[in-house]
Amino acid sequence: MPVTGIIFPLMKILTVLTYYRPHTSGLTIYAERLARAFVKRGHQVTVMTNQYDPSLPLEEMMDGVKIIRVPVIARVSKGVLAPSFGWVATKLAWQHDVVQLHLPQFDAPGVAFRARLFGKPAVLTYHCDVQLPLGWFNRVVNFVLDFQNNMAGLLASHIVTYTRDYADHSPYLSRFASKLTPILPPVEMPVPTPEAVSAFADRHRTKERKPVIGMVTRFASEKGVEILLEALPAILKKYPNAQVLYAGQHENVMGEQAYFNRLAPQIREYEISGHWTFLGNLDPLQLATVYPNLDVITVPSLNSTEAFGLVQIEAMMNGVPSVPSALPGVRQPVKMHGMGEVSEIGNSESLAESILKVLDNPEKYKGDVPAIHTAYNPDSIAQEYEKLFARLMKREK
Repeated sequence: MPVTGIIFPLMKILTVLTYYRPHTSGLTIYAERLARAFVKRGHQVTVMTNQYDPSLPLEEMMDGVKIIRVPVIARVSKGVLAPSFGWVATKLAWQHDVVQLHLPQFDAPGVAFRARLFGKPAVLTYHCDVQLPLGWFNRVVNFVLDFQNNMAGLLASHIVTYTRDYADHSPYLSRFASKLTPILPPVEMPVPTPEAVSAFADRHRTKERKPVIGMVTRFASEKGVEILLEALPAILKKYPNAQVLYAGQHENVMGEQAYFNRLAPQIREYEISGHWTFLGNLDPLQLATVYPNLDVITVPSLNSTEAFGLVQIEAMMNGVPSVPSALPGVRQPVKMHGMGEVSEIGNSESLAESILKVLDNPEKYKGDVPAIHTAYNPDSIAQEYEKLFARLMKREK
């Protein structure tokens, strides 16, 4: 049933993205939270995505969201080839009132064109720039994806980004400043039982092996894992019992095996000494037991493929400060909410100093936790999208 207070007409919203749940990334989590929020507000939501795993059903309902997966015949770098994607997109664009696309996405211009052809608003949510690792093949992939994203930007009715800070520094977004709206990302966390939090603490000895530094992300070259590794000796010199808890997929990450193999020997030494633990890929409830056990979280990302760092807000909602790198967008949560310190990009010495500063003065970084919960509530974010969708639908008539 629609929640009370809806002031906009109910809509049929088509959300299109390359990967959706159960795939885990900041983009897919954002899309899932927003889709569920739309459903709770009474809208009809369909997610069109790819069947990246053959074991996933072609159609299913999940939390009131209809998911349609298009069969994949091959992978290209981190993308996929799905020959029937265009046909399915044509049918669904015709059936819906507004089309929301999550970029980066190779298929976005074709879907945006179909939406505009049928007189439907096409709204891009731009999550980050793409910078694949060096290599001739990745240069080709980057060129093609940049071209596709630019075409999607030209065809789109409007573009949403997380922050003005990121937009001002993004070569892509700066081209489309006239049709750009910043909307904060939706963030929510389940509330774990005290027993579950305590059980996690006992299992990982977070009361004895302190302070606890968290990192929550896929193991990927742009995430700056090596910067944290290089910062650890200075941290351990002052806090010999410190440990890193790393939550997120670290094995068999698409396109990142060589990066993992390079860092694995160094990490293994810290694992043996009890200073590093891989927690694996956690569902939201499992992850909710981790945050209360952290003293600080770090997001030492290296390039603009990171645009915000949703995990920073998840941590702050649990009273945990953050130490991100000074990337545009990524530095904003700390600047906006005062819960942490910003370190220099790619500088392990700066990262160590910033983490130690936070650990040495925890009372300084408490922040206004209730206000953070309110600012990122998915229902509030869905309402911002509703305003934009309603305005664009009126213009398209």
